[in-house]
Amino acid sequence: MSAPTMQFTPGRRTSAHHPAGLAEAAASGELAPTAGRTTGKRIAASKTGLREHGLDLVDTVVAFHQAEAADQADGQLEVAHPTPAGNLVPDGVVLLADGSSAFVEIDRTMSYARPVAELERYDAYRNAPPSGRGNAARAPRSHWQETYAGPSLDRPFPPLLFVFAPAPRRAAPATREAAFHKRAQHVHSVNYRIIVATTTLA
Repeated sequence: MSAPTMQFTPGRRTSAHHPAGLAEAAASGELAPTAGRTTGKRIAASKTGLREHGLDLVDTVVAFHQAEAADQADGQLEVAHPTPAGNLVPDGVVLLADGSSAFVEIDRTMSYARPVAELERYDAYRNAPPSGRGNAARAPRSHWQETYAGPSLDRPFPPLLFVFAPAPRRAAPATREAAFHKRAQHVHSVNYRIIVATTTLA
């Protein structure tokens, strides 16, 4: 499955707020098709925190790049992944330096229960039945295997990173992170099947 990608370049965070900068980026022809992902136009027009959410995601991907953990900071934004219960749409998918991928979810305005529900959706995606018919040379594969496991299925399910960012009228990121850890321990179906990491934006 082909998915849109975007090259993230470290820079001043405030530049993403400038309409002229967004117009120039769109006119450059360097951006991938916008279907199914957050666009500069949507970020600029939003009055509900989408702009800050998008900037938090860029900051996170830039941090991967600066730590030399991501391959040229390539990332995919809001790409739909099918599950039996409907599409899972990660905030981002980071291409790691070793060629594998990692899912990224930014938490700014979610309730304590929302990240846990997201974790359960990732588990549903991981356990979704094969989407192809297969052939004489190989068995049918699920969507995540086709997309992320590599040709010989040597890569495990991508790790999932929750980034807890500051948000108005919400508890501090570290408080929300700790609450998520307590609640995630009760999602028994996920144990030992998905690597989950958390951090605060800072």
